Amino acid sequence: MATVKQVKKIRRPIDGIILLDKPLGMTSNHALQHVKRLYNAEKAGHTGSLDPLATGLLPICFGEATKYSQHLLDADKVYRTKMRLGQKTTTADAEGEVTLERAIPSLIPADIERVLAQFRGTLQQIPSMFSALKKDGKPLYELARQGIEVEREARTIQIYRLDLLNVEPLFWELEVACSKGTYIRNLVEDIGEALGCGAHVVELRRLASGPFQLQDDLTLDHLREVAEHGFEALDALLLAPWAAMADKPKITLTENTTYYLMQGQPVRANGLPSAGEVLIFDPEQRFLGLGVMNEDGLLAPKRLLKTQK
Repeated sequence: MATVKQVKKIRRPIDGIILLDKPLGMTSNHALQHVKRLYNAEKAGHTGSLDPLATGLLPICFGEATKYSQHLLDADKVYRTKMRLGQKTTTADAEGEVTLERAIPSLIPADIERVLAQFRGTLQQIPSMFSALKKDGKPLYELARQGIEVEREARTIQIYRLDLLNVEPLFWELEVACSKGTYIRNLVEDIGEALGCGAHVVELRRLASGPFQLQDDLTLDHLREVAEHGFEALDALLLAPWAAMADKPKITLTENTTYYLMQGQPVRANGLPSAGEVLIFDPEQRFLGLGVMNEDGLLAPKRLLKTQK
């Protein structure tokens, strides 16, 4: 009996960024795989995990855009969270078991502001055992679920803005603008400790990451609807591979300097900054990649695309 040879599906080499609104209850990787299949993309990756409990902005980079994903991983973020007062849980969120219950103190606005003021500015934060940080190649949350706790070093974080949006008897709603590496669950738990009653996260939504805002994103349901009209309709939703770096200086090279830069050589060009990174375009305004000013005042290639976009 003849065996049927399975034909490998050919993936598309597409480049760009989609700003997904990750749904509740889905891991970031699961959401990424959904979008990658819809686009039939050759290469894709997300920039900064959101827990299944969390929703909101999850930038997904395709192809050459993955070369610049670190800019989003390092970017500041904005979150909105709802915290439940009077209870601590094993995970500092609603997915964990309640380990402690305390009475919620009576607080006037001035009391609340005094507590929140302690958590603005530069802080030291110890990552949760239920974070995605890795120890010897294993995510901490996997070790935590086995009852294993390991030592974690405190990290320096910045809380640029911490606003109280709403107060209910059991719940507070907060909006937080923060630096990379900030764990909102830890922040909420620490606020609960400062109040003397404990607290945990019941809702968490990422509103912004770097230059990207939540109102710009797309839901999985919307992407599925667009996919019914074909790849051309899906591709029209893609942002440029350099969209996360749009605040950097932009330089257009001549045909001659484009050639030498693409060969890996530093070049001279008009309008170069004195230092820092530069977005490079050819005479037809196709994106070439990221360059950096060297000590000789020349523009050197740092991370170029394989093809112009």
